[in-house]
Amino acid sequence: MDDLKQLLGKVKEVVAEAEVNLTKFTEKGNKSAAGRVRKDMQNLKKVAQEIRICIMAKLKEGKE
Repeated sequence: MDDLKQLLGKVKEVVAEAEVNLTKFTEKGNKSAAGRVRKDMQNLKKVAQEIRICIMAKLKEGKE
């Protein structure tokens, strides 16, 4: 269960980083911030996949 909490914490960190960079892009016109937002979204996708895998593994443990 701690694994899931750590992963959820990672999701929150990535979203916070993306929010900062998105603000830089939209309000200040910083074009390199747009690339960082895209990178953050890719990281978010990876962490979400890790969460899904972890949940499925825990569900399978319960069936055995």
